[in-house]
Parts: sequence; C-alpha cells; structure tokens
Amino acid sequence: MTEPNDRTVGRLPNPPPAWKRPLMLVLGWVFVVLGVVGLFLPFLQGILFLLVGVYLLSLGSARARLLRQRARRWLRARYPNPVARVEAVERRATDWIRARGARFGGNRNRKR
Repeated sequence: MTEPNDRTVGRLPNPPPAWKRPLMLVLGWVFVVLGVVGLFLPFLQGILFLLVGVYLLSLGSARARLLRQRARRWLRARYPNPVARVEAVERRATDWIRARGARFGGNRNRKR
C-alpha cells in the first residue's frame, strides 16, 4: 500500500461518482453510530460496525482515508504477523472480485 504524500493527501485516488460519495458518507456514519451503540449493547457487534463505518467513510472522505492509513501503519508496526495475514486475505478477496468483474464485463478499468 502506498503512503500518502503532499500531492495525494487531500484527494481520493479514484474519486467516486457524484451520487456515490454522499451515499458512502451517510452509510459510513450510520455504521459508526451503530458501532458506538453496539459497544454498550451485548447483541450488536460494535467493533465490526465501527470498522465497516470507517471503511465506508474512507471511500468518500480523504480525512477518514488518512485516519485508516495511520491506523493500519500503527497496527502493522505493532502486530506485523496478524496484519500480514489480514492483508493477504484482502488481496485474495480483491483479486477474486476483480476476476469475477472481468468475467462478467464489470471491469471499468479495462482498456477498450
């Protein structure tokens, strides 16, 4: 994963369409609120909702993306083996999704 520099700090790498950014922000905040509530209620998985919320917020907000990258750097320095396993699973899942998208014509990054 590349680290941000002065040119990329304020921008998202691939800006989402105009309708997608507000949707990601609203969904992200809904999951964050559910996560905070879930920290106090035994039947909700608070940490899971918080992680999903931060991920969704990072898709629509450069500031949340930087927060996620800093947390990932800290975790990588503190717990290198578990983070390496999680990143390997992320790469496999991403490759699997991309392969399915290319198979069904959903890959927009393909040159025509």
